[in-house]
Amino acid sequence: MITKIRTAEEYKKVMLIIEGYLTKATEGGGFQSLSKAEAEELKKLSLLAETWEDGIPLMPIRQPQTLPEMIEFKMYQMQLKQKDLASLLGIAPSRLSEVLKGKRKINLDLAKRLHDRLDIDADFILEKA
Repeated sequence: MITKIRTAEEYKKVMLIIEGYLTKATEGGGFQSLSKAEAEELKKLSLLAETWEDGIPLMPIRQPQTLPEMIEFKMYQMQLKQKDLASLLGIAPSRLSEVLKGKRKINLDLAKRLHDRLDIDADFILEKA
């Protein structure tokens, strides 16, 4: 029995074995159709595959570099439209638009609201404003 997956080729072999057990369970009407040994091996192989998959580096998520990018990121996280965000921040939609386009700087009052209502780090706001 395999105790650790070291290569992509070993991972593919393990996945084929897992697929075989899943097919057998599906055709047999559920996991109870597997023998105790098969169920244990399926469990162990699944954990090995999960460990291998967790070790694969994913594409890094790009972090916002500017204040407008951070505001847009928070807007996306909170699933807000621009006009809804303007309302949440207590500013006119046109002012928010200018801030997002980099045409207008933020004032201290807006900086506080960005921190309080969008949970943007105060240091980030000070550095990028």
